[in-house]
Amino acid sequence: MPHPQPATCSNLRVSTGNGVAEIVLDNPPVNALGLTMMRELHTVLDALRNDPATKVIVFSSANPEFFIAHGDMNMAEQLDVLQEMAAQAPAGTNVFQAVGELLRHQPQVTIVKLTGKARGSGAEFVAAADMAFAAAETAGLGQVEGLMGIVPSGGATQYLRQRMGRNRALEILLTGDLFDATTAASYGWINRALPAAELDAYVARVARHIADLPEGVIAGMKATLPPEDLTEGFAREEAVWGALISRPETRQLMADAVAEGAQTPEGERDLEGLMRSLRG
Repeated sequence: MPHPQPATCSNLRVSTGNGVAEIVLDNPPVNALGLTMMRELHTVLDALRNDPATKVIVFSSANPEFFIAHGDMNMAEQLDVLQEMAAQAPAGTNVFQAVGELLRHQPQVTIVKLTGKARGSGAEFVAAADMAFAAAETAGLGQVEGLMGIVPSGGATQYLRQRMGRNRALEILLTGDLFDATTAASYGWINRALPAAELDAYVARVARHIADLPEGVIAGMKATLPPEDLTEGFAREEAVWGALISRPETRQLMADAVAEGAQTPEGERDLEGLMRSLRG
């Protein structure tokens, strides 16, 4: 049955039933992670946190080509809202890290169903969830921040090292490449890559089986496998990001990227190529 949605909810579609909440991300044209989506994620997940009937949360995208493209490059135009959200973020996190920590500390099991591309903040969202399953033919993940002249600022440096080790984390972060789902699964970035035709049924089965577990099992399992404290790593990430993002050449590079098609479907299909072309 439909879940009551917050009055201000415009970037999310939420439904619940049989212990599973399904959250569809819907921010055309490419599902950039902007302030509205972040605020609505906090609102919806906070409400679900206190819903004992919901055991599992499955995230997917209304746009099969893009899960979350990356953070909204135009966010600085809403500086007052950004500052307000930064002030409300938990101690030791910025607004992007706060989204990942919300996922990591959610009492329900969080699952990402990935059919398209997830870069930057989108890839961090995937890594912060408890589980992620992707379509082998179409899904891709990348941390493109290095090509933009910055480092990730939503937890990628910590999540990736934790999931796959320093060497593979550095490969992802320094190449800026888009990784296919099969490689991402072999690295530990996601749980597994599946044929696209099987993805929906597989995720639905996993969610249903988890939701049907006896009372207390999910909480007990999460208590035995608590998320690690990444506060120090987040502080390092934020400090380096802050130094790099403040450089005039970095801001110019991002402005040029938007002018050349970043955050449009055409530009986002090969964002890595677009960014490299701007650097000659």
